[in-house]
Amino acid sequence: MSLPGASAMTSPGSLAAPGAAPDRGVDPVLEIRGLCVDYGFGDDAAHAVADCDLTLGRGRVLGLAGESGSGKSTLAMAAIRLLRSPGVITGGEVLFHPRPASDGEPATTLDLLAAGEQELRAIRWSEIAIVLQSALNALNPVSTIGAQFDELLATHRPGLGRASRRDRAGDLLELVGMTPDRLRSYPHEMSGGMRQRAMIAMALALDPQVMILDEPTTALDVVTQREILEELMGLRDRLGFAALFITHDLSLLVEFADDIAVMYAGRLMERAPAASLFRSPRLPYTYGLLHCFPPMHGERHRMDGIPGSPPDLRDLPPGCAFHPRCQWAIPRCRQDVPKLEPLTGSHREVACWLHRDNATAPPELMRPDPAVAQPRTAAVSDTSAERAV
Repeated sequence: MSLPGASAMTSPGSLAAPGAAPDRGVDPVLEIRGLCVDYGFGDDAAHAVADCDLTLGRGRVLGLAGESGSGKSTLAMAAIRLLRSPGVITGGEVLFHPRPASDGEPATTLDLLAAGEQELRAIRWSEIAIVLQSALNALNPVSTIGAQFDELLATHRPGLGRASRRDRAGDLLELVGMTPDRLRSYPHEMSGGMRQRAMIAMALALDPQVMILDEPTTALDVVTQREILEELMGLRDRLGFAALFITHDLSLLVEFADDIAVMYAGRLMERAPAASLFRSPRLPYTYGLLHCFPPMHGERHRMDGIPGSPPDLRDLPPGCAFHPRCQWAIPRCRQDVPKLEPLTGSHREVACWLHRDNATAPPELMRPDPAVAQPRTAAVSDTSAERAV
């Protein structure tokens, strides 16, 4: 990582009209607009999510990255109305666009934040499924995997008989690389990787359009992580679901996400195609996250990381919340809060004063975008050697 005294250059790109997000021709399946979430009430409330906008395209993978406590999981849980008390949704809308009807008629868009309980029950799991961080905590410890599959299918597919439900459960386990005899196992009788695969199989049981993956590889060894990711990408290509992948590890997202959004202190700070964000980040925070991983090859060098700690959400610093930790902060960073706005001539958005009003940006944040952004496939390539870039 470069030192604070590194040379700087003037940003050639100006911001596009405020609020005009880049038009990339993406068919949206889930749109989050102006979502705000607090923990608690009144002056002591922690603003965990502040005015966030996200669009998940049909059949695409959107990565959501940031340090622990940045608001990633809170945003996802609030979007599908699974947020527990004392979390409170204070604003915004979440629009779900179902598949077109079989007769070709367009389906009705549903605002999940305004939907009733019956509407939500019909959407959850059958149209929007979730894989939680810890499968051991998410699975029922006193029921076999088969019994939990049976309950899921009996609830959402009441027309299936017992034998059909068991056959379907076995097929789903085989889909994620497990044998049907594991239906007789209890969660504690399986390894962490097998439990996570079982959770993924349950999430796929009703052929959802959207999968929310909330750090699905947490606490797994690196070999099992790679197996799970390769399995997920293969399933995405075969089944065509869209995925919102949440993690604090940017290196995972870089390998297979189509687009990546970066959160800090409850706000979206940068959003870009995965290849562009990896090779040419525009945000100092993103740059720091990408340079927190030691290279696997080449010379050894001292790693600086990101100094300091994330701020208290109840008492954010004035201006940009990241400025106390930013090596390139300018006076305006300490005074005004930057908004996420698109940069002219690119498919990226950034909330940083270094890229506005002819400000001077360091060369580390002005590298050219990749010439060609290749679409993601199921294959997970090894980018560990490139992390020193």
